[in-house]
Amino acid sequence: MRVTWINDDKSAPSVVEYGKLSGKYDAIAEGETTSYSYLLYSSGKIHHAVIGPLEDNSVYFYRCGGQGPELQLKTPPAQFPISFAVAGDLGQTGWTKSTLDHIKQCKYDVHLLPGDLSYADYLQNRWDTFGRLVQPLASARPWMVTQGNHEVERIPLLKDGFVSYNSRWKMPFEESGSSSNLYYSFEVAGVHIIMLGSYADYDVYSDQYKWLKEDLSKVDRKKTPWLLALFHVPWYNSNKAHQGEGGDMMEAMEPLLYDARVDLVLAGHVHAYERSKRVYNGRLDPCGAVHITIGDGGNREGLAAQYIDPQPKWSEFREASFGHGELKIVNSSHAFWSWHRNDDDEPVKSDDIWINSLVNSVAASPDLASASRMVKLR
Repeated sequence: MRVTWINDDKSAPSVVEYGKLSGKYDAIAEGETTSYSYLLYSSGKIHHAVIGPLEDNSVYFYRCGGQGPELQLKTPPAQFPISFAVAGDLGQTGWTKSTLDHIKQCKYDVHLLPGDLSYADYLQNRWDTFGRLVQPLASARPWMVTQGNHEVERIPLLKDGFVSYNSRWKMPFEESGSSSNLYYSFEVAGVHIIMLGSYADYDVYSDQYKWLKEDLSKVDRKKTPWLLALFHVPWYNSNKAHQGEGGDMMEAMEPLLYDARVDLVLAGHVHAYERSKRVYNGRLDPCGAVHITIGDGGNREGLAAQYIDPQPKWSEFREASFGHGELKIVNSSHAFWSWHRNDDDEPVKSDDIWINSLVNSVAASPDLASASRMVKLR
């Protein structure tokens, strides 16, 4: 597990003390530090330290920098069942707090965030307030994130893009053979998860495309029978907001995901919820992925309430409400997805579906596939 923290004390050591008993730390890990400047803003000292190896499905107590409060985290299980909380486009509003409060009530092992974290939008102190907002949850469970458009923060001739995001949210890209923090993969329990970059080059000549092709070739579906992908801009979207923005990336990369039998694709960007049937190349396809847009975490820009009518055949459920998703992978063949809107006082399911893994279904048959083609973890 990689632990990240920030403080203003430039002399503070970059160490994490940890153990399985409160107040008794029998291990220590030394980390690395970085910092950045952005116009008139200078960040605190940013620490990244990798602790472990750790036992699976276990609670650890830890302290950062040799002082400060004791925190605790729970490691994910090594085998099924495993549960994920999913929420994108979070921001820092009252709706964001409601989403986080709802997530806190559910039992989950890993948080997946398909882009648009702080909505700092060049105002760097908002990255700090966002860190304090999510710390109660992000310090207790792994948060695995990818970038959205609000992370770019590029200023032509002055600042490259993603300076703040890359400095603060270091993901295991090197461990997965990637050359960029904007795309990577990781495995947990029996799930291989690919985090792609909607705002990194993705055409067939790009480094991201070549990395994705190589990463998919290494997936062992006997070891990880479930294959998921996350990125920010949805490929299947019947909302009037952001129409067609994912088309170029979809044209380049959807065939790779299809051939690899990706089970589920999670995206954000559109501030609403939508779930598709299994689809590929714009048509219903039993070998295609289920696509879910969940950019409804609570951002300050509000909801995208206008949909295209009539509803496309591939679109199964859609609603413009803030909320979060929960994915419980029960075993190698079955998973249960549910979406919970914030409007409910309790995290009541507003949409749910059982999903079968493609590797364990008839859709994985080469003959059927051919026919249908023609028509912070380390």
